[in-house]
Amino acid sequence: MVIAGGGIGGLAAALACARAGRAVELLEQSPVFGEVGAGIQLGPNVVKVLEAMGVGDALRRVAAFPSQLEVRNATSTELLGVLPLGKSAEQRYGASYVTIARADMHTLLLDAVRAQGGVGLHLDSRVIGITQDAQRVRVETVQDRAFEAPLLVGADGLWSVVRKQVVENDAAPRVTGHLAFRAMLPQSALPASLRTQVVTAWMGPDFHAVHYPVRSGEWLNMVCIVHGKVSGDPQSWDHSANAHELRSRMSLARGGLRDMIYAIDQWRLWPLTDREPMTSAAQHAKGRIALLGDAAHPMRPYLAQGAGMAIEDAAALANCLAEQPGQVQQALGRFAEMRWQRNARVQARAIRNGQIYHMKGFQQLGRDIALKLLGARLMDVPWLYKGA
Repeated sequence: MVIAGGGIGGLAAALACARAGRAVELLEQSPVFGEVGAGIQLGPNVVKVLEAMGVGDALRRVAAFPSQLEVRNATSTELLGVLPLGKSAEQRYGASYVTIARADMHTLLLDAVRAQGGVGLHLDSRVIGITQDAQRVRVETVQDRAFEAPLLVGADGLWSVVRKQVVENDAAPRVTGHLAFRAMLPQSALPASLRTQVVTAWMGPDFHAVHYPVRSGEWLNMVCIVHGKVSGDPQSWDHSANAHELRSRMSLARGGLRDMIYAIDQWRLWPLTDREPMTSAAQHAKGRIALLGDAAHPMRPYLAQGAGMAIEDAAALANCLAEQPGQVQQALGRFAEMRWQRNARVQARAIRNGQIYHMKGFQQLGRDIALKLLGARLMDVPWLYKGA
């Protein structure tokens, strides 16, 4: 099989399929393996999948294990609700809730793929042509090299080339009108009062912020989401950011959130782009080609499940291929039917969360009252964390 894309989703698929006995050729368009971004959150649903892939020990060496999730009002600083994580998450769902630097997640998967064997890793291999017939898929790259295999997996992200072979008359990704300012730094660089081992979400009018520990708790990852637009090519989504601009956009922030924003000088900026939630299995697979992760279902980060759903996709794909080893098209059809509704639900819930986080006026008041009354019951997501 051929996998296009060497990010977290592509590497997870390569690992899972190689462990199931598949020979894999992975094509990465960049000249080096690497992962941009800052931190990611992995719910118990994803941690269980990673344990099954054999990378649980590696995950524990580099991840952080926050004790709880706190939700606060960004302008009053009032604590609205607390969701216990740590041992409580393990007891409820059979696995921990983990926060990890995206680069660390990518590295541990790459190391596991190399140790597993059976995977050819090809850098500087951007896909420029794809054809399929009843027996195989042919993939051409910029290096005038062609790969032929029984199936192709598109794990090539939001601006997927492979997606064009699966989804007919597809629209371009949509610009959400939200901007993400991201930063990651050693906690030792922060005043002692700002260092933390919990996940904290701050909700404000037309903005919110989330911060949490990574790298065994020694670093802090922070993201601030505001409304706005940037000019330029939306595919070039990693921009330097002006700290003064962020502070101006979040001028209503108070207390610990304001202190954190003013304590951090180096930020990166991502204009957030997504697609409408999936509407059918046909958006996941066609013939001998399947899509996973952002290539199939890019989602806003307000449920913290983008990487998680790609990893779940990878495991489901490997399982379906193992169950029907000689029937590729049937296996990919089963994979698509298994995954699309869950992914669509996560996409829709993430959009809704963004609306809730940014409420103002009477809606904000109602939200805060509900959180203070129901707390963890509103913050927990059992249908998600129990796994697929």
